[in-house]
Amino acid sequence: MEENCANQRIQAQTKEILQKYRKEKDLLITILNDVQEKFGFIPKQAQMVISEYLSIPMAEIYGVITFYSRFTLAPKGKYNLSICLGTACYVKGSQKLLDRAKERLKIEPGEVTPDGKFSIDDVRCVGACGLAPVFMVNDEVYGNATVKQLDEVIDKYMNL
Repeated sequence: MEENCANQRIQAQTKEILQKYRKEKDLLITILNDVQEKFGFIPKQAQMVISEYLSIPMAEIYGVITFYSRFTLAPKGKYNLSICLGTACYVKGSQKLLDRAKERLKIEPGEVTPDGKFSIDDVRCVGACGLAPVFMVNDEVYGNATVKQLDEVIDKYMNL
């Protein structure tokens, strides 16, 4: 029953978002962005409402969501740690950063800590190659990163 109420809430809030948009397929990415901002991810219930509104198959919506790294199908932690594994970062040691984050937080990329505080993503490029290796916490970029710096940043967010 509780899950059904949550699904209805998501559907209602998605319909609210859609009210400000014309029924044009070209607006899909903009709509998905608004839904992501609202929920922190793009729930299946929201995808279903968008599919019906724009007359787009669910498979196409799923394809767009999974193509763009900005979108996610699962909730993220309050503090999402993104570690760049693009070429420049990888060559400069970003794998060590990822290994340390997994060790410290005891989760794998794509997972959330049981308390919902942290999640980890391994990303291919954040567009800051000159600062390699790079990691981010939410939208804050940490360049020329070291394992020591990563530990300090994780400690800071653990204490918030």
